[in-house]
Amino acid sequence: MSTAFNSYCGSTETITAIATPPGIGGVGIVRVSGPLASVVAEGLIGRVPKPRFATLADFRARDGEVIDQGIVLFFPAPRSFTGEDVLELQGHGGPVVLDLLLQRALELGARPARPGEFSERAFLNGKLDLAQAEAVADLIESTTEVAARLAGRTLQGELSRRVEGLLEGIVHLRSFVEAAIDFPDEEIDFIADSQVEADLQDLIHDARGLLTSGHQGHLIREGLDLVIAGPPNAGKSSLLNALAGVDAAIVTDIPGTTRDLLRQQIQIGGMPLHIIDTAGLRPARDPIEQEGVRRAREQIEQADHILWVFDGQSDPDHRDFDVSRLPAHVPLTYVRNKIDLTGTPAGLKQGPSGPEVAISALTGAGVDVLCEHLKAICGFPASTEGVFMARRRHLDALDRTLVCLDSALELLRQAPAVELVAEDLRQAQRALGEITGEFTPDDLLDRIFSGFCIGK
Repeated sequence: MSTAFNSYCGSTETITAIATPPGIGGVGIVRVSGPLASVVAEGLIGRVPKPRFATLADFRARDGEVIDQGIVLFFPAPRSFTGEDVLELQGHGGPVVLDLLLQRALELGARPARPGEFSERAFLNGKLDLAQAEAVADLIESTTEVAARLAGRTLQGELSRRVEGLLEGIVHLRSFVEAAIDFPDEEIDFIADSQVEADLQDLIHDARGLLTSGHQGHLIREGLDLVIAGPPNAGKSSLLNALAGVDAAIVTDIPGTTRDLLRQQIQIGGMPLHIIDTAGLRPARDPIEQEGVRRAREQIEQADHILWVFDGQSDPDHRDFDVSRLPAHVPLTYVRNKIDLTGTPAGLKQGPSGPEVAISALTGAGVDVLCEHLKAICGFPASTEGVFMARRRHLDALDRTLVCLDSALELLRQAPAVELVAEDLRQAQRALGEITGEFTPDDLLDRIFSGFCIGK
């Protein structure tokens, strides 16, 4: 576990927070965790309820007046979400009622919880590893059904089990390598043992597979920043409306209608898309249009993918703009629009400058082909079997793990530098252990849990 876990001996502070979103609802929950949870229960309902049984009770203020009536649940340590005594008060979901319950818990000795502090305590008390704790937040923040399912898998430990399996292999190989260093007189013929290289190759193969699954999960979690660009009056806003399924953008025959950025979030078969419609790129005629073009170019530089839309009637070879001026590092798909006016069949072809999809944003012809093309080029998995929810830090840790394993294999093949091989394996183990929290700096924990919602 992390250094933070090693120094955590169970907090003496009791924390509390409203665990349901702001607003009015049928039910609202106030959560309490820590050694004073039973004291809060006695102060609010006059007794400590039977563990793990839903109990109907009156919630009372300091003067004995009833604040609300609802359900109370008590989970004694260590069999609770946080590993501490936990009390949950389920009352009516009005903001005033919940605030009165929260204030009463504070009067009885609790303090306001920080964002993510309940999940942080669950991690520090060994109830969840770090990847599972992050999956709690990912499940709450899921924007698609696929994302929710992947977050659920990670919460159930799928990522952790795969990481632990890889870690066991690294530790086993590392112990063999270090034995050759520590006991040179035992005649362990380390270099001549072909099994060492084979085991190392297997570890690299497994790590690459884990990284591939991670990239797919990261795409599902974060989505794709898709910029629609092109000359004025090519149908960019019409394409935005066609992809979004709503009239999100104003469409006219007047070139340059779009002056500012238009953003729309959609999903295609479970893949989130952050679509940005931009002003038409041309020599600007006034200060407002100049600013629109500047913002368009800025978004193009930051995009994950560009859809370059052109009017198939007047620009069959999309020569009206020098696409070489677009950033080389951003993938590009050409979209030949207005095929309802040209008779061009809808579909995908590989043009001389890259993939080209013929569509009609007005009638919708070919838009389904464009959607499938986007899923394919972005590596969106046809099946989510074995895919898990991944964050950027997970991918970074897996990248560093692979670098170390590849370096160990290279050293093994080129020279009998056993000590260097052992060090690469140690660094690989440490990088991989960051995912589950086995090796995690305290400042990283602070950054991770501060991004959680209050009450979780």
